Amino acid sequence: MAGELEGRTVALLAADGVEQVELERPRGALQGAGARVELVSVVPGPIQAMNGDIEPADTFAVDRKVGEADPAAFDGLVVPGGTINPDRLRIVAEAVDFVRAFADSGRPIGAICHGPWILAEAGVARDRTVTSYPSIRTDLRNAGAKVVDEEVVTDRGVTTSRDPGDLTAFCDRLIEQIARSELSGAR
Repeated sequence: MAGELEGRTVALLAADGVEQVELERPRGALQGAGARVELVSVVPGPIQAMNGDIEPADTFAVDRKVGEADPAAFDGLVVPGGTINPDRLRIVAEAVDFVRAFADSGRPIGAICHGPWILAEAGVARDRTVTSYPSIRTDLRNAGAKVVDEEVVTDRGVTTSRDPGDLTAFCDRLIEQIARSELSGAR
């Protein structure tokens, strides 16, 4: 898949508490396919990643605050999980608006584990088939989503997966969706 996303830019939306592997693996896969990946956050950075929501892991430099990021400057969006990360994101209006702008534009979105929480907050889960970590499935149903227990699901440009065990399928599907997007590279 090397070069498949050459010339494209993807936003990775994360905050303190992000599950490290869910940040690193998609970022590495997208970069390996040729994309430029920018870490966008609700704070100027750095952000603290976690392993298993319990153990502090590495910190990551933030490229730009979400309120200063133009969704139109990106070809795709990835929201990693970890319990704390999306819970922090979904209470910040600029982060919710950022996700909603991607959905409204039709640009590809990927969210894994607890990441779909912000999809519910932004109204993006409504009338879509999604998957997620089991503990937030009721929240997604209450937000109007059809929830399934599958490795990776894509519905109208929104790709979701359950947990780190699904990262290979999730990353492959993200690359495929961004590469296929008519909006990608169109700027």
